[in-house]
Amino acid sequence: MNRKGGNTIKTKAPRNRTLTILEEEKDEIMQQTIKLESMSSVCDIENKLIHQDLFACMDFLPCDFVDLMIIDPPYNLSKKFGNSKFSKTSSEEYEHWLESWLPKIRKCLKNNASIYVCCDWQSSKPVQTVLEKHFIIRNRITWEREKGRGAKTNWKNSSEDIWFCTVSNNYYYNTEAVKLKRKVIAPYRDSSGKPKDWEETDTGNYRLTHPSNLWTDISIPFWSMHENTEHPTQKPEKLIAKLIMASSKHGDFIFDPFFGSGTTCVVAKKLNRHFCGVEQETEYCQMAVKRLNNAEVDSSIQGYHDGCFWERNSLADQNKSNHNVKRNVKTSQQPTLFKRTMQ
Repeated sequence: MNRKGGNTIKTKAPRNRTLTILEEEKDEIMQQTIKLESMSSVCDIENKLIHQDLFACMDFLPCDFVDLMIIDPPYNLSKKFGNSKFSKTSSEEYEHWLESWLPKIRKCLKNNASIYVCCDWQSSKPVQTVLEKHFIIRNRITWEREKGRGAKTNWKNSSEDIWFCTVSNNYYYNTEAVKLKRKVIAPYRDSSGKPKDWEETDTGNYRLTHPSNLWTDISIPFWSMHENTEHPTQKPEKLIAKLIMASSKHGDFIFDPFFGSGTTCVVAKKLNRHFCGVEQETEYCQMAVKRLNNAEVDSSIQGYHDGCFWERNSLADQNKSNHNVKRNVKTSQQPTLFKRTMQ
């Protein structure tokens, strides 16, 4: 660190790629956000970031415009987000807080929309309780969050949950788009000696596996990754990309009512979806706008290459880290889609 004009300025290590917001660009960045003060149309908010408290703007959001909603609300923990503090409460009080806004933004969802809600193990129960009142719960994803210190008197918390819900029984789900490419440890060959259900390459043997609700392939953003920011609870782009690719199509509308550093909106842009989000903290809005601007020249997603999601820290993933996701999406084979309708 060094000092300039009495202020402490952080000096980053050479390989530290954490997003930096310069003082001289802050005002210009914030001009790229909007506020809602009256009833809005879809055109008013399409591909825009709303800098506002959700409670101040949710009544002005249009109805029936969202194909996929991804929600990463403050967990029931004592945590500081920018200038806002969120204090841990009882499960009943947290459930009451969820009920104060979730039913009101349900109006934004189309009848065939899907919704994903992030939480930790402590808030998972009240989240489930509220969701089952308003949606059809399809599954609970548990993903490995391998970061943080160990605990001396308890098991280390290394996972988080994501509840998958739909508005109705008519919804979109594309399992082919989110298959995971894994290394084959004991490859099996058919009677002619050819690989069975796996691929033999110069860099190793791989198999595309169906996605499950247990994810161990996610890397938490850290200082040497382009997507890293100073946000305390930033979600990985790869994590959000899986949700978006599984439950939306090109051109669909993605909405995030607590967008934080902007991961959902950034990934939606990289994957050719429309987006909108709400965030009250100025600092995080600045991060999100700059990330969206950066996505104009770099649309890669760490961990997703050649039309496939790869295992965490796999050799192929590292060797192909500079591939462009838009090119991969366009050149990959068109998957078979699952669309379910029940009477």
